[in-house]
Amino acid sequence: MNRGPVGRLFRTDAGSDLVLTRTFRAPIEDVWVSLTEPERTARWFGPWEGEPGTGRTVRVQLAYEEGKPWYDLLIEACEPPRRLAVATLDEHGSWHLEMLLAEADGVTELRFVHHLATEEAIGEVGPGWEYYLDLLVAAREGAAVLPNFDDYYPAMKPYYEGLRS
Repeated sequence: MNRGPVGRLFRTDAGSDLVLTRTFRAPIEDVWVSLTEPERTARWFGPWEGEPGTGRTVRVQLAYEEGKPWYDLLIEACEPPRRLAVATLDEHGSWHLEMLLAEADGVTELRFVHHLATEEAIGEVGPGWEYYLDLLVAAREGAAVLPNFDDYYPAMKPYYEGLRS
C-alpha cells in the first residue's frame, strides 16, 4: 500500500500548508461519507460521537493510536460534499485540518491540508498523515491487509524534513 511520500509544503501568509492527495475511482458523495459518517471513519481513523455541524464539537477516537484515545474536534466548516475543515486542541497544541474534494469523470481527488503553525514537527506529522490516508484507501478498497505505521515512520521522516529547506 505504501507508495512513498507525496506530501507537498506550501508557504502561506499564516504559516505553511502541508498538502497530501489521494485519488478514488468513486463519486464525490461516496468519498464524502468516508470522511464524515462515524461507521465509515471507524474503518480508517476512528469513530466519532456527538451532534455534527459547523461550529459544533464532536468527540473522535484515534482507533489506530496506542491507547485509542478520544479527543475533541471542532467542526469549523462543513460544505458537503466538497469541504470539511476541523480543528483539534489537546496537550500537543492546536491543529487545523481541511479536506477538499473534487470530482471529474467519476474520479474524486481528496486534498488533505494540515495548516501548520510551525514546520518543527513535519518529520513526524507528514508520515502520520500518509499512514492515515493509506488506511482510508485500504478501507475503501476492502483490503485484507492494512498499512503498518512502521513502514511510514521513520522511513519518511527525511523526506518531510527536507520539505523545510
